[in-house]
Amino acid sequence: MHFAMPPRKTSRPPPYAARQQSGFRIPPAVKNLLRRDRLRVAVVGILGFLTVFWLLGRIGGGSSTTNAPHLPKVAIGSGPPVVIVTVLDPKADQGWTSKIQKNREDYAKRHGYKTFFAYNDQYPLRSAPVTWARVPAMRHAITLHPGSTFFWYLDQTALIMNPTTPIHTALLTSAKLEHHMITNAPVVPPDSVIKTFSNLKGDRIDFVVAQDKDGLAPSSFVVRNGEWAKYFLDVWFDPIYRSYNFQKAEYHALEHIVQWHGTILAKLAMVPQNLINAYASGPASPSNGQYKNGDLVANFPGCDKDERSCAKEQEPYFEVLETGGGAV
Repeated sequence: MHFAMPPRKTSRPPPYAARQQSGFRIPPAVKNLLRRDRLRVAVVGILGFLTVFWLLGRIGGGSSTTNAPHLPKVAIGSGPPVVIVTVLDPKADQGWTSKIQKNREDYAKRHGYKTFFAYNDQYPLRSAPVTWARVPAMRHAITLHPGSTFFWYLDQTALIMNPTTPIHTALLTSAKLEHHMITNAPVVPPDSVIKTFSNLKGDRIDFVVAQDKDGLAPSSFVVRNGEWAKYFLDVWFDPIYRSYNFQKAEYHALEHIVQWHGTILAKLAMVPQNLINAYASGPASPSNGQYKNGDLVANFPGCDKDERSCAKEQEPYFEVLETGGGAV
């Protein structure tokens, strides 16, 4: 006869043995509290993980809106060839600013361009002069019109006087730029050691500006749409330059970055002043800067300052435009 052997005792009882033997039971309320604590810890952990993941994406340069698949990329050249950008003073006479806007709109309509108007108080300039607003206004226009090729900034002090001349074919083609650009010339007259490139090809030019008697004159300039244009405008608008006490604010800041950033000088075409920014009054270039009938632009730099009146100074020029041509 065989008898069943009793189970062998172990020196390592199961973990529940002591609890069974002690007879201790966790109250249901405590169990519920423990479950809630574990759930809370799990939720916090998941949220923390997602936060870290999002931050790493931001640091890496990714943007959920930039890379979103439902936002189609707009091809440069698919929109109007030129967008004319002008920054207005909200405190100026509204009758005069309306005429300035119409001057741009009539020209744009004739050639299939677009216009973009901003006010000098709508951008965060901090304590910098309001004239700096031209730079973010150009960046703003590029964002709104990503399919356009060229963005032409024109001060409110200037008038388009030759409405029959389309700037994108008269000046901005590669061949025209190569023909007109001033090479091996000091960036800041009369004797800057930094000079414009002598062998720059027209299809590599992304920034077109003229020079007056004192230096670069960004009261009228053109940038070609693209990543370089965004880089250039961001560099120009750097807080360091805005906070630095340049005598002529963004004018001297531009001269600084053109002379010290080879990547900007290598994209610059400096053209004769009368092609894009002739002065009806002011420090015109002695060789080609004084306005004459037939020039595209007549600019009155400073007419909105020092108790001068742009409306009064421009009145005979508006009359010429309204009558369809003739000498001023």
